[in-house]
Amino acid sequence: MAGSVFAAGKLAALLSLTAAALALPEGPTNFERSDDAILSVCKNISSAISSESDVYYPLSFQYSADIAHWAASSSANAACSVEPGTTEDVGKILQILGSTKTPFAVKGGGHSSNPGFSSTTGVQIAMTRFSQINYDSSSQTVALGPGLIWDDVYAALEPHNVNVVGGRVTGVGVAGFTLGGGYSWKTSQYGLTIDTVQAFELVLPNGTVTTVTADNEDLFFGLKGGFNNFGIVTQFILKTFPQTQVWGGIITITGDQLDKVTAAVAKFSAEVTDPKAAVLPTYNFVLGQTGVSLIMFYDAPTPPSGIFDDFLAIPSFTKDISTRSFSSLVQSSPANATAGSRGLFHSVSVLSYTTSLLNVIVNESMYWGKNLALDSASFISYDVEPFLPSLFSHGAASAYPPDRSRGLLPLNLYFAWGSSLADDTLHQAVIQSADRIRAAAVAEGQDVADAVIYGNYALYDASLTSIYGSNVDRLKSIKATYDPANVMGLTGGFRF
Repeated sequence: MAGSVFAAGKLAALLSLTAAALALPEGPTNFERSDDAILSVCKNISSAISSESDVYYPLSFQYSADIAHWAASSSANAACSVEPGTTEDVGKILQILGSTKTPFAVKGGGHSSNPGFSSTTGVQIAMTRFSQINYDSSSQTVALGPGLIWDDVYAALEPHNVNVVGGRVTGVGVAGFTLGGGYSWKTSQYGLTIDTVQAFELVLPNGTVTTVTADNEDLFFGLKGGFNNFGIVTQFILKTFPQTQVWGGIITITGDQLDKVTAAVAKFSAEVTDPKAAVLPTYNFVLGQTGVSLIMFYDAPTPPSGIFDDFLAIPSFTKDISTRSFSSLVQSSPANATAGSRGLFHSVSVLSYTTSLLNVIVNESMYWGKNLALDSASFISYDVEPFLPSLFSHGAASAYPPDRSRGLLPLNLYFAWGSSLADDTLHQAVIQSADRIRAAAVAEGQDVADAVIYGNYALYDASLTSIYGSNVDRLKSIKATYDPANVMGLTGGFRF
């Protein structure tokens, strides 16, 4: 039975990808402008930019790639797409968009699950041409373009035996991940990705280019977790760290072993203090059955005995565990299997993953997996992320998290489905599920009733306070200083 479930799951993923490729993308329209007016702006941009940049229109291959997103529900049919190739051209584009009050969106890797955040029916800016990876061994830093995905970065740094604090699974973009915060396999060692940023190259809304470091206290603070509220980042300079081979990979486990998985996860969360060790267990409901995808990671060729023994003792359906390169481990996860589906993320922050709380999460996956089946739900997933409680101690003040005095552990809810007719139903379901899990954590004594959530997992209608807490007023003030004309308000996302 398990074999047929997993085989059918692969077939379903292929069918969803095919359907997504044939379907026209959908998305919200937040601004009212005539098609002719926006097309006129597209032509103005085309005339103003250099030969290093280009404007594309529907039916061209480049346009289709520029508007495409990992989640089909995050894509929209833009009037045109623009691929800037220089910072000066980014500045010209922003000046034209701002002066004409034209809606736009900025896309890095395209992994946002929120409709309208990096997509638009106006002008789509795709940062594809900013794909630089320049490693500096003398400063132990690397300069990265916002058009990259982390897979590219890891592969380029591998010959140098160094690495960065970046994404954990394949296909995730550098830009949105970093600007939102960035939880990594190395977070228990070094903090969030924003804690390792040395500088941002930023095109301000007025078109000027600047380098933002810790010397610019307000703007540096805002960019670390504040997304694209302050302009368009054209380069990130990150600190690098020595990298050996690592140990780990993915195992899949069928539903009859859930109690053993839960016990092992709770024990790991409570007892393992080695910052090089990490796990990412995901409770899934797919094609009528529950199961677990478990990624294990140790930041060395061989882990100390005992850390992962409980997980390895559980009978598994598949197992791909070895000493390998960091890139190989990241690509071992089939994170792109649901690409092309409609989808939403949502989140709950907790202080610990206890057995009782994990049982609530398991029950939620079963409940919604069964009850949403007739609403075209194809994949119901709860990603448990047990970092060390000291995870926020590695960095200085930043937009996110607003409070570094205690470590919040994120839970990522991911619901995927096929039909746009079910959008509202799935939206309400993921909210209800998060609320029930948060209530369960509070009921067992965790002080998380008002805990902030991670912006990259937050649902599109989450309040600013739910992500940035007491930082909201300061962020609004910084935004007013650097974008008084509210140019960045013409694009989507969590706006200050």
